[in-house]
Amino acid sequence: MDLQLKAKNAVILGGTRGIGRAIAETLAKEGTNIALCARNAEQVTEAVAALKALGVKATGASVDILDGAALKSWIAAAGEELGGIDVLVSNAGAMAQGADPASWNQNFQLDVLGMVNAFDAAKPFLKKAAAEHGDASFVVISSISAAETDNASSYGPIKAALIHFAKGLARQYASQHIRTNVVSPGTVYFEGGVWNTIETNMPEMFKTAMARNPMGRMATPQDIANAAVFLSSPLSGFTSGINMIVDGALSRRVNF
Repeated sequence: MDLQLKAKNAVILGGTRGIGRAIAETLAKEGTNIALCARNAEQVTEAVAALKALGVKATGASVDILDGAALKSWIAAAGEELGGIDVLVSNAGAMAQGADPASWNQNFQLDVLGMVNAFDAAKPFLKKAAAEHGDASFVVISSISAAETDNASSYGPIKAALIHFAKGLARQYASQHIRTNVVSPGTVYFEGGVWNTIETNMPEMFKTAMARNPMGRMATPQDIANAAVFLSSPLSGFTSGINMIVDGALSRRVNF
């Protein structure tokens, strides 16, 4: 299936590992040019080289997303370097699980304000792309933890805030053909990721978590990337404001 993403330009926050890397590579295989950022400069360099090897234009930088001015400056520069922004993906997350003020602040600053600052910086480019091509897309990676909880934590409420804000953006910019959608994964396993670390250090906890997955496995980053890339494509041109849950039926709630 041609997703009509060839020669488009995408900016990805947190694009060197896991879900973000899978999104970047999947978009690149569709012919999309990529700009990505992450904290680790060596990982950025490696990811950019791998994307260029797929035959697309790729650029990247080590950016502290907590520094709003630096993030905005990088996105503006990336948009100029690529020649526009058709797709913005907010994937970076703090992953703080505590209910203490420090955890709340860490999650809010990175997840929420990172998303807000990224959209603000990309907005002129997205507006231009939508005006010229009839479609531009903002995809936010959240979590089923937004609506599932076992105990008090800052993580789930912060992820819920992403979904709420995304719906507001979808309605606010619908007339300008800028679509905003959310992908909410369940448990995602990859080497070096959270669940791989838990598997190594807390095997019983990992075993319990794995047993909760009705499909008998956790998601791969590619499972999530497939959903995110489809939502970012013009083939999803009338889809905006949704929260697509990709969890292998792990969550129990009914989504009316």
